[in-house]
Amino acid sequence: MDGSRTDDTRKAHLEIGGESYDLPIHSPSEGPDVVDIRKLYAQAGVFTYDPGFTSTASCDSAITYIDGDAGVLLHRGYPIDQLAQKSHYLEVCYLLLYGELPTGAQLEDFTQRVTMHTMLHEQMHYFFRGFRRDAHPMAIMVGVVGAMAAFYHDSTDINDPWQREVASIRMIAKMPTIAAMAYKYSIGQPFVYPQNDLDYASNFLQMCFSVPSAQYQVDPILARAMDRIFTLHADHEQNASTSTVRLASSSGANPFACIAAGIACLWGPAHGGANQACLEMLREIGTVDRIPEFIARAKDKNDPFRLMGFGHRVYKNFDPRATVMKESADEVLDLLGVEDNDTLKVAKELEKQALDDPYFAEKKLFPNVDFYSGIILEAMGFPTSMFTPIFALSRTVGWISQWKEQLSDPAMKIGRPRQLYTGPSQRDYVDVENR
Repeated sequence: MDGSRTDDTRKAHLEIGGESYDLPIHSPSEGPDVVDIRKLYAQAGVFTYDPGFTSTASCDSAITYIDGDAGVLLHRGYPIDQLAQKSHYLEVCYLLLYGELPTGAQLEDFTQRVTMHTMLHEQMHYFFRGFRRDAHPMAIMVGVVGAMAAFYHDSTDINDPWQREVASIRMIAKMPTIAAMAYKYSIGQPFVYPQNDLDYASNFLQMCFSVPSAQYQVDPILARAMDRIFTLHADHEQNASTSTVRLASSSGANPFACIAAGIACLWGPAHGGANQACLEMLREIGTVDRIPEFIARAKDKNDPFRLMGFGHRVYKNFDPRATVMKESADEVLDLLGVEDNDTLKVAKELEKQALDDPYFAEKKLFPNVDFYSGIILEAMGFPTSMFTPIFALSRTVGWISQWKEQLSDPAMKIGRPRQLYTGPSQRDYVDVENR
């Protein structure tokens, strides 16, 4: 698998109003063939209609491949379970950015470059203080990341490959610092500076949970679980936020603006807020004895309630990330000794009952990555308001990889979706006294 697209001589035959049109068919290295409709409007004067773009390939990409029916997620061809078990987040970042797993020397150099860029410009501290103390951390992240263009002028020229590289490293390095500072600000604690002698995940945890008045030691099990959360959320093909980044990028916007746009999109509860919604559902259920009631509601077609954390928009079988996340959940909960936690009891019993129920098996509604990640983050001590910022921090490398790939595509055009117009036809203006 070389990630390249192969074109062949096959054509899709389309007839409209007695006229015939032949549309090229492209074969990817993985996945279904694609009918090329780029010249359809010019030739036939019609658009295609695909709300949500669920049947439309918007770009060429060699980064991530998903087979939802088989439960497969590949980054540059490597299965996500192998990466989560054997690799770590910064190595996966290198893979996504540059296309291959690094050598030892390349990984050391990359890690060093990221580590040396973890601090924020000191004046940005004042920017944080302009927000209300009760501001949601995601609101702060959208603002601060967008404002980075005002502080780092030497990495906003998208036509300069070196500036693109610098911007990429800066965002991967500084996003944990920004997320941790947003958290600290929201709880009224002083900002904690990054420590360059810690690994990426441990550094984030110490910036979130250490205080100047006491020593803080990062537990390696928690750091490993945090690293896995980062890894499992690093990229996920052309999802809503990634497509937002690509669309913003197509206008020539600076990299910080593009990533801020992705963060804003991720903020939606149907996207990045799914693990928070799952945890809130578990709290709503409250106790184990109420689980059958909620399962019955989920099976009732006339009840709008649905089980959060089960099933996935893309995965029609199991979520390959969920198995690894469940292992981390067991390790973290065992370490922290939270077996008596009511939410955890509900989660474990709900998982068991749902998996034993033929209804969920037939519909292939298995626990997904959000079901377990929220449980882990709450056990670590994160409030639900920090779940999506952590997702944004994890996904930054995916957004950047997709952004860089798009900018290097000679066929890139500004995004301009079409529409099926259903409003009034042309009509003449009527003066107000005659209406």
